[in-house]
Amino acid sequence: MATRTGSAVWSGTLKDGSGRISTESGVLDASPYGFNTRFEDEPGTNPEELIGAAHAGCFSMALANELEQAGIAASNISAAASVKLISDDGGFTITAVDLNVSVFASGAEDDAVEKAANTAKENCPVSKLLNAEITMDLHINPS
Repeated sequence: MATRTGSAVWSGTLKDGSGRISTESGVLDASPYGFNTRFEDEPGTNPEELIGAAHAGCFSMALANELEQAGIAASNISAAASVKLISDDGGFTITAVDLNVSVFASGAEDDAVEKAANTAKENCPVSKLLNAEITMDLHINPS
């Protein structure tokens, strides 16, 4: 199977330093990040945002597969993953990921779509990687 690489370079202290994040594909190429983009509301990327994007992308593909295997044709799957980072015991922990999902599948039974979504939530590779509570708000829409 595939191995993918992401990298980061950090210079300075936690609060005053800065870093750059890159991906092997070049989609991110020395994208800046820092304390202010991670723990405050400054524009820029941060690891939790990237985890959220990775989880949303992985989940969407897993759900497409589950729906196909159930004989359901979805015209569109939209997913967003909100990653919760909290301060605890002098450090930080990712405690939860909330998936917000909309599925457009004309004629599909809601129960079948929900079953496929729950299976995808439990079994997509990023869900398996994360040791956090993963919740989901699913919206099933006709196409």
